[in-house]
Amino acid sequence: MNPFAAEAGWGPAAVAAVAALVVAVAGGLATNTDAWYRALRVPAWKPPDWAFGPVWTVIFLLTTTAGVLAWNGDPDPAARGVLLAAYAVNGVLNIAWSVLFFRFRRPDWALAEVVALWLSIAVLVLVTGRVGLAAGLMNLPYLAWVSVAACLNLRIVRLNPPFRAA
Repeated sequence: MNPFAAEAGWGPAAVAAVAALVVAVAGGLATNTDAWYRALRVPAWKPPDWAFGPVWTVIFLLTTTAGVLAWNGDPDPAARGVLLAAYAVNGVLNIAWSVLFFRFRRPDWALAEVVALWLSIAVLVLVTGRVGLAAGLMNLPYLAWVSVAACLNLRIVRLNPPFRAA
């Protein structure tokens, strides 16, 4: 099913794009790679800082498309409510991780939060995949990237203890 077909209208795609943009901008504004961040000890396998922007762009494009496909694929109001709730929770958790890690300078708190973020992505895979396999699969790169981020977060916590309130 084409999410941009004339009969589907541009409304769902426009709303999803704006929502994704809000989450991306809020997360980006919360991310501060200042002297504190640069002083952290990180594992050698950490992706280069320049890679995060392009990777997140692809992830947001895929997960937004998955949401639109799921919205257009199931007109049931209850299913759409679950879909909206899953994306709303995920958006809040996505932003919260950046706030905890970068603004509060608490990678230890962010490590606990990333578990909830990961679970919310698994829910996105399920609620979008229920409508169509392609939509569910589009969220797997997000799940994979946050899995890597969780491992990186864990290594940062282990390499830089203890963290205290800023």
